Amino acid sequence: MHSSTRPARKSSPGWVIFALAIGAFAIGTTEFATMSLLPYFARDLGVDAPTAGHAISAYALGVVVGAPALTVLGARVARRTLLVWLMGAFAVFNALCAWAPSFESLLVLRFLSGLPHGAYFGVAALMAVSLVPLKKRNQAVGRMFLGLTIATIVGVPMANWLGQAAGWRWGFVLVAAAGLLTAVMVALLAPLTPASSGASPLRELDALKRGQVWLTLAVGAVGFGGMFAVYTYLADILVEVTEVSPATVPLVLGLFGVGMTVGSLVVPRFADRAQLPTAMGLLVWSAIATGLFTFTAYNVWTISLTVFLIGIGGSLGTVLQTRLMDVARNAQGLAAALNHSAFNLANALGPFLGGLAISHGLGWTSTGWVGSLLALGGLALLMVSVRIERQAAASTPASGRTR
Repeated sequence: MHSSTRPARKSSPGWVIFALAIGAFAIGTTEFATMSLLPYFARDLGVDAPTAGHAISAYALGVVVGAPALTVLGARVARRTLLVWLMGAFAVFNALCAWAPSFESLLVLRFLSGLPHGAYFGVAALMAVSLVPLKKRNQAVGRMFLGLTIATIVGVPMANWLGQAAGWRWGFVLVAAAGLLTAVMVALLAPLTPASSGASPLRELDALKRGQVWLTLAVGAVGFGGMFAVYTYLADILVEVTEVSPATVPLVLGLFGVGMTVGSLVVPRFADRAQLPTAMGLLVWSAIATGLFTFTAYNVWTISLTVFLIGIGGSLGTVLQTRLMDVARNAQGLAAALNHSAFNLANALGPFLGGLAISHGLGWTSTGWVGSLLALGGLALLMVSVRIERQAAASTPASGRTR
């Protein structure tokens, strides 16, 4: 009883966001590194490559299911407590992946390890913005997302190296260790503040009644699909079209992560000043960059620059995260978590459409046109969202003047 009156711990926002970024690093590593470890666990568990790819799909399905479910169920739990439990579960399930005795058990564990993903990012984003002034909230979310982008530069190669040197299971041990470290740091550093007044599962579900939430999620699912349409087939394109050596492929892939990191550092500063114009600008940027990919894929220097530029467009996730928190009003937790469900839908949509283009004889580089069209589709959805919002705002002052 006395704990409810105890003053909240005074924490440095920088250290709290750093702890949250380590969790983003762990999640980014397990999400992307599994693709590079696929040949090793496929061989060890006795399945072919297409079947092994179901482990990636199982994780994505876990994200889509877990993001809304765990956020709604945890609506009345203090954010620090919820984050510790989410990252603790993430660490346990990834550790169990390292000891999976069969491919079937790995599939189940990959699904379970994906469940905390979206809820963690949603709650972590809410905590990050609560620690800084309103005018710096995009920057706070961007610094938290740095963990995810750095995972593509450091975590993925490290897990792949461990997979080659000591076995694929050690890649999951690395992820579990990072998850455990996050849980400990958040428990020690983050302020223990109670759930907001009136918080409840029903209030979180209220986000699903808002058209602007669905429109913003659609922007992410479609607009981000363009980036994945290109990235998924990048390794094959580098070998088949650019004709680089296999040793060069990881270096070019790393430039994608560098671009995302630069975007996460720079773009939020613009978003804090003008959120919607920044989001529109990023979608135009992605449409141009992926379109250029079709022409630059034949030379290692030009394709490297283009991949870097495409990576910068990945910072759209930070902007959409804060946009969702705005349009959801009192149901911010669920909306912020659903951003990552949309991200994983994009991860399915982009590769599917890119694969269709390739299989219908349009060539490897046709993925660039697919990416450009998807980015423009996201832009069109965002423009519809803005138009509806402005019409609603224009009708509000008329009633407001009568008061």
